[in-house]
Amino acid sequence: MLVEIESLKAHNASLSERKASELSVVYFWADWVDECKQMNTVVELLAKEHDGKVAFLKVEAEAVDGVADLYPIESVPACVLVKGNSTKPVQVIVGADPQSLVAAVKKHSTASTGSKTASSKEESPEELNARLAKLVSAAPVMLFMKGSPDAAKCKFSKKIVGMLKEQKVVYSYFDILTDDKVRQGLKTFSNWKTYPQLYIEGKLVGGVDVISELIEEGDLQDMLPKASTKQALEDKLKGLISKHKVMLFMKGDPGAPRCGFSRKIVDILNETGVDYKTFDILSDQEVRQGLKKFSNWPTYPQLYVNSKLIGGLDVVSELKEDDELADALSG
Repeated sequence: MLVEIESLKAHNASLSERKASELSVVYFWADWVDECKQMNTVVELLAKEHDGKVAFLKVEAEAVDGVADLYPIESVPACVLVKGNSTKPVQVIVGADPQSLVAAVKKHSTASTGSKTASSKEESPEELNARLAKLVSAAPVMLFMKGSPDAAKCKFSKKIVGMLKEQKVVYSYFDILTDDKVRQGLKTFSNWKTYPQLYIEGKLVGGVDVISELIEEGDLQDMLPKASTKQALEDKLKGLISKHKVMLFMKGDPGAPRCGFSRKIVDILNETGVDYKTFDILSDQEVRQGLKKFSNWPTYPQLYVNSKLIGGLDVVSELKEDDELADALSG
């Protein structure tokens, strides 16, 4: 089973229900780490395969206060394997390492878990197609490749990454080497037998040869959705951070923050009485991902004054403790 953990209380309750011999995998992730996108799929598939025997607790590290402090992790993605209701790890796997996670779950789960495989829990063709439809539409421009943009694992994937970089295309990617069902299923789903594959707004454009030809003929830029080029996105971001003297980019809004860090920074700003505006980064994935690179600040919330980044919750809290926040907010 896969359980979305939204509080420390929910985490503790989930573990309290486990028998001493039962295995749980506490999976820590963050939406701004590309490797987590791959591990999300791996964890979901393992949860289906071991349904009823192994519990998978999915924890968004930045959003859920207190849970990460129980475990020896400093980065995400990370999987902590525990037995029963204990938080003492039997094994910790850090990074995007599907093979190690599969092996660890097999090793530490009970014998009955290993014998009860996924014949009855196997993903049906309909379920796979539904998942593929979501994946190809996960971003306005999606690249399915071998490896990652920073570490392509075939010459064709490396070549198309270079093309997209030269064209300044903003895109997301999926490493097909981490999920063989996606790797094989997408060939049939889109009737395209090779990789890489590039999708725009959920529709297949093609592979290296097609993209190369579109670039040569000057047609690729016309096919890209608005804000899928770096310049267009940068212009959009500049407009947002300068929309008000004090701008807070957060999860949710001041009346209903969607994570603990956003809630805390809203409380601090409200105490100062400063006039500020907010932008909900959950409402726009382009802004959510782009702003992290634009400002070289990988987490949220982010506070700007006069279009200049002040920082996140830690920086704002420190300014408050040092009685320097009012000066910072005044610009």
